[in-house]
Amino acid sequence: MSSRRCASLNRRQFLGQTAVAAATIAGAPAIVTADKSGSRTILGEGDYRYEVLHDWPQLPDKYTWQTTHNVAVDKAGHLYVIHEGRADQKDHPSIFVFDDEGRFVRAFGEQFQGGGHGIEVREEDGEEFLYVCAYQQVKAFAKLTLTGETVWEKYAPVESGVYAENEDTDRKKVWGRDRFMPTNFAFLDDGGFLLADGYGSFYIHRYDREGNWISKFGGPGKGEGTFATPHGIWIDRRPGREERVVVCDRAHHTLQYLTLDGKYIETLTGYGLPANIDTQGDLMLIPELHARVTLLNGKNEVVARLGDDVERVTSQKGIRNSRDQWLTGKFVHPHDACFANNGDIFVAEWVATGRVSRLRRLA
Repeated sequence: MSSRRCASLNRRQFLGQTAVAAATIAGAPAIVTADKSGSRTILGEGDYRYEVLHDWPQLPDKYTWQTTHNVAVDKAGHLYVIHEGRADQKDHPSIFVFDDEGRFVRAFGEQFQGGGHGIEVREEDGEEFLYVCAYQQVKAFAKLTLTGETVWEKYAPVESGVYAENEDTDRKKVWGRDRFMPTNFAFLDDGGFLLADGYGSFYIHRYDREGNWISKFGGPGKGEGTFATPHGIWIDRRPGREERVVVCDRAHHTLQYLTLDGKYIETLTGYGLPANIDTQGDLMLIPELHARVTLLNGKNEVVARLGDDVERVTSQKGIRNSRDQWLTGKFVHPHDACFANNGDIFVAEWVATGRVSRLRRLA
């Protein structure tokens, strides 16, 4: 079952990574643009046409969006949205749930406020659970019920040998390669999972189904099995393909394919800060912080690039903080995206006031 995940990037980091990627973006194919059809805004071409509905879910007045990060969908079609939240608002939820019409259902997750990041839905023995990870001062990952009750909560795997002393017990907003800043999950067939420490050590950690640490692979480096901000992670199980791990090596602007035990296979180039991954059927979905959402077919060929506004967003400062500069049918900073059960796409953007859009597939 597909489900999905966004992280914070300060302006200096973002502009620095933008400069590194300028040549890559210039050479990337701009396959689709937004155009008007009556009162609707349509993205894409051919078999990949979507009506875009920005700000699709609406929060009750007592809550506010605080930098939306990641999204996931359960079997009933409920959308789960996690935002970073503010550390000084401990009583404000970090996770919101909406029905298939965008109506608010419930909120929870105060414990992740100030660091909310990754969220996934996983079915285990006929019951669905949420897997959540948080960075900044929270530095934790947890398994929850769909209504927010904690099954377990874990912290830095100090037994891996890559973290500072007491990183698991003295959790503070301190960054570095010896710190734990988890970003996203990928689920294994044996009931275990992989956890990407995308903002901390740059390692990928393997856990059993109870959340016990087993091993690690990756770490900081220049690619081919090492990473610079391994932000998103997924297991590619699309039909006709051998099961592989895919990592969004974000600061390198690439996707890396590896075996399930972390051995390097190949690198896909041509992305602008790829942030996460989802699959459905033979399609792979890649939200890019550089202002677009990319769809790949079963051969990993680009079949659509939706909401592309790369040139404007990467050349102008402050757009993420200025809603009056956002354009209908264009993305600013897609940080996560996931498929709905019917093939629609949800997109969460790393923008100051938050934005979640629904792309309604037109058959």
